[in-house]
Amino acid sequence: MSVPETIDRVLLIAAVVVIVVAGAGLLARIWWGPSMLDRAISLDVCAALIIAGLGAKSAFARDPFYFPIMLVLAFLGFTGSVGIARFIAVRDRPTPRRGAQATGRHGGRDGTEGGTR
Repeated sequence: MSVPETIDRVLLIAAVVVIVVAGAGLLARIWWGPSMLDRAISLDVCAALIIAGLGAKSAFARDPFYFPIMLVLAFLGFTGSVGIARFIAVRDRPTPRRGAQATGRHGGRDGTEGGTR
């Protein structure tokens, strides 16, 4: 084994170790996360770690077989993050104050921002 191949192996093993340590921290954040948003972000990072792990495996085996799988996982991770963010945004929408008028969507009865004519 030549020196560049040895360095390549050592760097790949270090990358896998970093991915595993990050995965352990990620699982802890999912389990003990204080809020739903923390858990949602952790699941997004989980998708990124899976993609990184597949990339490391692909580099270790020198096989591009996993590239399309990584692309699909990236798309699914993005779509899931957007869906979760929209769900949390709807759930955490502030409620109107008791004294506020029942006006239209933009604030005024006539559709203007200010509410006056």
